[in-house]
Amino acid sequence: MLQIRDLIWGLLLIGCAAAIQVEITPAQGEISVGESKFFLCEVVGDAKDIDWYSPSGEKILANRPDIFVSRADETTSILTIYHANVDNAGIYKCVAKNGEIEAQATVQVKIFQKITFQSAPSPQEFNEGDDADIVCNVVSSPPPTIIWKHRGSKIQAAKDVRFKIMDNGHLQIRSIKKTDEGMYHCEARVMARGEIDFKMIKVIVNVLPTIRARQSEVNATADTLSSALLACDADGFPEPTVTWTRNNIVLETGDKYSLNEDGSELVIKDVTKVDEGDYTCIAKNKAGEKAEEVSLNVFVQPHITYMSNQSASEFDEEVIFTCEASGDPTPTISWSFQNRQFTEGEQASWTRPDKYESLDRNIVVRSHARVSSLTLKNIQFTYAGQYLCTASNSIGQDNQHMYLEVRYAPKIQGEVTVYTWEGNPANISCEVEAHPRASVVWFRYGLQLPTANSTGITIYNTPTISYLEITPDSQNDFGSYNCTATNVIGTESKEFLLIQAEVPSAPEIQRVEPFSSTAVVEFEEPDSMGGVPIIKYKVEWRLHGQSWTGKEYDAKDDMTRITIVDLKPETAYEVKMSAINGKGEGESSLPRAFTTEPVREPSAPILEVKGQNGGESLKVNWTTQDDGGSPIERYLVRYKAKHVSDWKPQLRLPHNSEHVVLNALDWNTEYEIHVVAENQQGKSEPGIISFRTGTKPTVIPAVDSGSGLGTGAIVGILIVVFFLLLVGVDVTCYFLNKCGLLMCIAVNFCGKTGPGAKGKDIEEGKAAFTKDESKEPIVEVRTEEEHTTNQEGGGPTEPNETTPLTEPEPAAANTTSTVVNLFPSTATNSVNESLSTAQSSPTSEATTITKVASASSSPQNSPVAQASLLKANTQPDVGPLVDLSDTPNVPPLSSPTLPVSEPVSPPSSNVDGSQSQCGPVKAPDNILNKDLQVDGPTKDVPSALCTDSTTPAQNDGKTVKDGNAKGETELKNATAEVKTVPNEAPQVNGNESKA
Repeated sequence: MLQIRDLIWGLLLIGCAAAIQVEITPAQGEISVGESKFFLCEVVGDAKDIDWYSPSGEKILANRPDIFVSRADETTSILTIYHANVDNAGIYKCVAKNGEIEAQATVQVKIFQKITFQSAPSPQEFNEGDDADIVCNVVSSPPPTIIWKHRGSKIQAAKDVRFKIMDNGHLQIRSIKKTDEGMYHCEARVMARGEIDFKMIKVIVNVLPTIRARQSEVNATADTLSSALLACDADGFPEPTVTWTRNNIVLETGDKYSLNEDGSELVIKDVTKVDEGDYTCIAKNKAGEKAEEVSLNVFVQPHITYMSNQSASEFDEEVIFTCEASGDPTPTISWSFQNRQFTEGEQASWTRPDKYESLDRNIVVRSHARVSSLTLKNIQFTYAGQYLCTASNSIGQDNQHMYLEVRYAPKIQGEVTVYTWEGNPANISCEVEAHPRASVVWFRYGLQLPTANSTGITIYNTPTISYLEITPDSQNDFGSYNCTATNVIGTESKEFLLIQAEVPSAPEIQRVEPFSSTAVVEFEEPDSMGGVPIIKYKVEWRLHGQSWTGKEYDAKDDMTRITIVDLKPETAYEVKMSAINGKGEGESSLPRAFTTEPVREPSAPILEVKGQNGGESLKVNWTTQDDGGSPIERYLVRYKAKHVSDWKPQLRLPHNSEHVVLNALDWNTEYEIHVVAENQQGKSEPGIISFRTGTKPTVIPAVDSGSGLGTGAIVGILIVVFFLLLVGVDVTCYFLNKCGLLMCIAVNFCGKTGPGAKGKDIEEGKAAFTKDESKEPIVEVRTEEEHTTNQEGGGPTEPNETTPLTEPEPAAANTTSTVVNLFPSTATNSVNESLSTAQSSPTSEATTITKVASASSSPQNSPVAQASLLKANTQPDVGPLVDLSDTPNVPPLSSPTLPVSEPVSPPSSNVDGSQSQCGPVKAPDNILNKDLQVDGPTKDVPSALCTDSTTPAQNDGKTVKDGNAKGETELKNATAEVKTVPNEAPQVNGNESKA
């Protein structure tokens, strides 16, 4: 039993091993056109072959480019479809074989086309009136549905017969209008896949241009300064470009023509007869073009229409030039050659009045109507060149050149003798004039150069000159050389001499002009140059009996003076000279003795002026010839305009200066400049030069026809605005700070003060301070001993609302007091003030002020003060004063009191800027007036302790120390009068003082 069962299982296993299974992954595939995809065929079982078959049943070979099959391993094969197209769709089969056993699997491949816009350009342009075909080519599988939209609405061809959606999806618009322009929406849909896409297409409608000429005919005169304007106006969309043509040639801006920005205006410059004719004005845009013709009629100036060049051989009988000219009126034709004129009337023939001959009978001019001829007889090579024909009439003239070519045999020119020396190369120039060009050959002793044995000889040829370069080695190289030139006309030869050069002879010293440290040697050139130019002069000088000191100077044209430097003052010297050329140094001249000058001031500088910055600046350069034997210490420069007498401030420049730049000069003005050199001995004579600055460039303002105001009007408006601004500022200062021009007029002419004054008592009080020439304040002295005297002399006044609480430091005499936002503060001499506050009272609180002034500084006897006090006597009486101090009350005086106006001022600086010696003093709490305000509420009462900067003040028991010390005040009960300020004092300039 066991054996049968095992046999059955073995047979089953063998059957299973022989079976094959095939599976394709993925089981199906969809591919978009252009995409790639692969499929995996997996075999279960033992398979020797795995093959793929196309939908057509053909076995897919491995070498196909679009479909590729590869074997990954023994059980796997891969089918890859690259860049699929619709032809690749179908059922693909994978077959696995193992002998007689075969298994297969299939996969269906579907190829579809996504929505693709193959052609939907934007923008698309059409001409107005055309049947527009808006292109929108879309492909997909299945074919898409096309929907068109415009301005957010779907285009329905059934409602507007002008619109039609073509079978290919294009949108057709019949007789498209400018209003049809805009953005169009081309939308494609595939309902089977729910796919949608769109393109925005911009449609532009171009309008054919229209054009019209402003003038159909334009007249012009053919003059050198005249021009003609041709104009056309064009419309259309897009904006048309305007071009001008003549004879189908487009005219462009250049020397002859000028076009404005849009091309509508053509300016023909320097109109001539050839400019006459029809000009076409063309307006062109994308929609097309339109043209209009404009005719130009020209009143003719002369123009040469025909000329001819000529050629001849030397000694020919004659040559005839012909010149023909047009013009209206008929021009007159004349001829010229170089500086010689051939005109009608030079020599007339009695038999032929229209025939004119030159005096030598070799030149004949014939003229008839607009044609003239020039006949040259017995031709010579000097006749070759340029001949000018001139046609002229009352309007203008025209010139044309004609050329005469003369063929002639060579003619040799050039220097016959050439100097050099052994070892020095020299050029012998053989200059040949010939036409046609000649060939040049050099000979010596009948042999053509260079010979085989010749050395140091080189020949260089140019079109007109042949150079023979010789470097002589010995005396045999000097001598005669032959130049022979040959052309088809003839031959010419000439002998040249190469001569041995010598050193120059000695120059002759004519005069020596000595200075302190320099000397100027004047000389004459050597009689013999040695055949070659002098390149240097050697000057040697020495003290008697000592060795020579020398220096070489480069030779210049017409050089006759040389300056030697670094000489000692008051010293005898000898000087000699020699000349040097290429051969060497010649003999020296005979020594000449001279003695330098003593140490003195320098010589006058030599000046040179150069303009800078277009003429507003001058650069003055100078050179000093002699420093006088002492080093230059400085240069002094001064200048002035010649038409004025005052010099500009002198400029001092260091010793090494060589120039100065003068800036900010006046235009077109002649200046005189002086430059003086200075050493220890003194100043030189001034170097003087004059120079005129350039003319100021004229700036031509651009003329704008549309501008409403000119430059003068704008300047006038600005001046008026500035004046109104000044008036506004002055009025503001008058009402707020009581200063400015209006305040000055009110005080000095009208006798009035500004608004805000508190009565005539305040006004008179101010006048007492502002009009007192002594610049000293009016102070009061009130003691019983001097009561009668003070009353007779004007008397003191009781303090009132204008009495100052502080006094500034005394100022210098004749110095105006500073005006601040309070009352004007004035200086005082030896004035002491004591400020104390009475104890509080149930009725009122008052401030007690006591003033004591030394008799020496009292201004009571001042005429100004007396006049002010007498005037103040007419003012209303001040209200009753209440004495709340601890001292006994003094009965009021029977005599009337005179109010004195004094300012309330904080501690301030003097006019010269020094700080006032008045310092703040802390008042005791029990006597502090809580209502006292100076520029606002404060608890620190300004100090009344003010001292003169020169005289300390000590009066009646009151001691004054420096600005930082506390004042000690002792009141005399019997002698001092104590007054109180009224409880309600008016505001003065915004500062309140209450008692």
